[in-house]
Amino acid sequence: MKKLSFFFLLVVLFSSCSTIKYVKENELLLAKNTVFVDSTKNNSENITELLMQRPNAKALGMPLSLHFYNLGNPNGPKTPSLWGKKHPRTYNFFKDVFSEKQSISVAKTFISFNNWFLKSGQAPIIIDDRKTKRTVNNLTTYFQNEGYFRAKVSSKKDTISNKKGTISYNILKGNPSFLDSISTSISSTVLDSIYQKEKEKSFLKTKDQYKVGRFINEANRIVKLFRNKGVYHFNENYISFEIDTLNNYEKTNVDIEISDRVIPFQIQKIKKVNVYTDYTYNKKDEIHNDSVNYKELNFFAHNKLKYNPKYLSQSVFIKPNSVYSDSLTDLTRVHLRDLKNFKSTSIRYNEISKNELEANIFLTPIEKYTLGIDTELSRSNIRNFDVSLKFSLINRNTFKGSEIFKLSTFGSYFNSNNGPGWELGGDISMEVPRFMAPFGLHKFVPKSMFPKTKFYTGLGIQKNIGLDKQNVSIGVDYKWNYNKKKSIQLELLNAQYIRNLNVDNYFNVYSSEYSKILDVAAAYDPNFMLPSNTPGNSTDILQFIRSVSLSSNFATSNPTEYQDNLNILNRYNIITSDFLIPEIAYSFTYNNQENIKDHSFSFFKIRLANSGNIMGVLSKQESLRGQKTVLQIPIAQYFKTDIEYKKYWDLGSNTILAHRTFLGAIITYNKSDVPFSRSYFAGGSNDIRAWRTYDLGPGTRRPGLEYNIGSLKFLTSFEYRFDVLGALKGALFTDAGNIWDITNSIFIDDAAKFDSAKSLTDIAIGSGFGLRYDFKFLIARLDLGFKVHEPYLTDNRWFRNFNFSNSVLNIGINYPF
Repeated sequence: MKKLSFFFLLVVLFSSCSTIKYVKENELLLAKNTVFVDSTKNNSENITELLMQRPNAKALGMPLSLHFYNLGNPNGPKTPSLWGKKHPRTYNFFKDVFSEKQSISVAKTFISFNNWFLKSGQAPIIIDDRKTKRTVNNLTTYFQNEGYFRAKVSSKKDTISNKKGTISYNILKGNPSFLDSISTSISSTVLDSIYQKEKEKSFLKTKDQYKVGRFINEANRIVKLFRNKGVYHFNENYISFEIDTLNNYEKTNVDIEISDRVIPFQIQKIKKVNVYTDYTYNKKDEIHNDSVNYKELNFFAHNKLKYNPKYLSQSVFIKPNSVYSDSLTDLTRVHLRDLKNFKSTSIRYNEISKNELEANIFLTPIEKYTLGIDTELSRSNIRNFDVSLKFSLINRNTFKGSEIFKLSTFGSYFNSNNGPGWELGGDISMEVPRFMAPFGLHKFVPKSMFPKTKFYTGLGIQKNIGLDKQNVSIGVDYKWNYNKKKSIQLELLNAQYIRNLNVDNYFNVYSSEYSKILDVAAAYDPNFMLPSNTPGNSTDILQFIRSVSLSSNFATSNPTEYQDNLNILNRYNIITSDFLIPEIAYSFTYNNQENIKDHSFSFFKIRLANSGNIMGVLSKQESLRGQKTVLQIPIAQYFKTDIEYKKYWDLGSNTILAHRTFLGAIITYNKSDVPFSRSYFAGGSNDIRAWRTYDLGPGTRRPGLEYNIGSLKFLTSFEYRFDVLGALKGALFTDAGNIWDITNSIFIDDAAKFDSAKSLTDIAIGSGFGLRYDFKFLIARLDLGFKVHEPYLTDNRWFRNFNFSNSVLNIGINYPF
């Protein structure tokens, strides 16, 4: 704990800095706002956002941005000459030793540095009586809009210390008003007929409390209703609400008045739909040399029509001879943008007659081909030097159906602890903006749900990375949006073939396991000389491991070493095995985030997967261990479930509390092992950040091996996010979780198994703090995690290694969740 003392010392020193450094004698720094509603303190966001002045933003309970501002001087010199007059000795020193040009340069540097403090920090919030009065008016209006017509709001300013003050607002609501009689006055018979059919959906109900929000919702409903029923010219200016509270302010009589146009409203239909597939402003007046009519839709192009009307028409929901609809217009616009083939999408209507419209859709295509080249230079604890190159090619509208074809290749060369190595690979994918399925299955998912089909395949080859794997993948993926909040994904095929080319190098790569085998050999037979872990000796080492696993006497006399031997044999079988993984999966996602600015929302996702069920039934071959095989390749057979829940709370003042919980389990059958690539791990920058990736678990097994994996995982995290200075953000976090084994394999020791609910006490807990810098296009992240609870310790599990020497620094991109 003493090793953390310097951090807390910095906090104390920063907090001791004066917050009133630049507060004038006749001013008060706003320290606190307090709002009382009917004598009860109220901190709701709806109220606090109405306050015209709020205290300086705080992080960790301190106004760090104000302290940073105070490191500068708002009254400092603004020009080099003024700076020279204030600092004559420094200015003249550089002038005499070098030149006046250098003095000016030094002055500009100090001025820029001072301005950086002022711009990055936050100036002191001084109590302004005019803003206090405006806040009183805001609060009064707010409660009147909530139906409290007799609400009274007062304010009081208090001085709490030298140059610091508080403001309290006292609100007496009074009795609310309720809606009484509701009537309508609609001039247009066309509008009245439409309104009466759906008047029960009104947001204005007798006996409901008067709230302006209900009237806004009702006005929006009426506009949407009429415009979706063909009344193209209707807008909110034709709606008015006559409110009567003269007889009794606690009862409100409402008359909804909807006026008619000078030219009476008509239900208008779409006469023509024109789609301009290569629109540019510069060519807007030029002749279109190619045109096609498909299902009464007119498609035009200046040169040759590059989009197949059959498929492009599936994104156009505006149809000739149909009634005009705002919703179908919006759906068309969003659907066309979702094709990712067009820079801009514009839909305009021309009035042909009093009841007929012409729809014109203007599409500006993105360049057909896009090339991308990325290079990266990195270093890690495994690779001392790593340079990589990535090349990608995107071909849009590949087969004239707005398809997106992507070819990407990558290669890297590095120097690792095992010597130089390389990695090569490539991926090919084709995303089709519709369902490509046999037997008419595409009809079960309407086009309005944005169906997509993705075909992909990939190949990767590694040399001197682990066991030099070859990885071949192929898949077919279907996605669609059930509605704005719910989406579904069906991985009809997610197949992977993994082949290890250098199994003989196993004990050289995983040297920590070889070290444990040395301990086993010493206990088994002190006179036995285990072969070295150089490549080529793996067969002899493995033969020794297997002979020890069959020794019942050794199991009795040395149970710990015997179990270590079984653990290593089990890991060897999993990591060195070639696998064929034919997976089918279904995913359901719920996300109620309204837009990117919505910071209070929930996220839920469940994924159900099965591997090897159909292929296992068809296969008649088995390995020596009884596993189903194809061409002597073991088939991975398992059921896997992943459940993830995330919740975000906007606490105001740019602070957010984020939560995530994850639960995953994989169960094998027909004697299959869990493929390494499908196993769970714990630790890392997006996981339990007090441990490195693969370093934790399973269960209470002590760390020590390069890769620790399990078949059950639980993880939960809380993170408090706040602003520090400008684009620099901060976070406090707590992560908890672990992995366990639920395969009931005889190779697994009891410490790694999940036996019952008691195993939940073996959860690891880490906590720490982080810094993030927002570059707008990405967020660079540094998180420092400290071990709070270590389940593998035999005693004193809490805060035993809670110090900097045992902390873990994580570097990541964007938020961990």
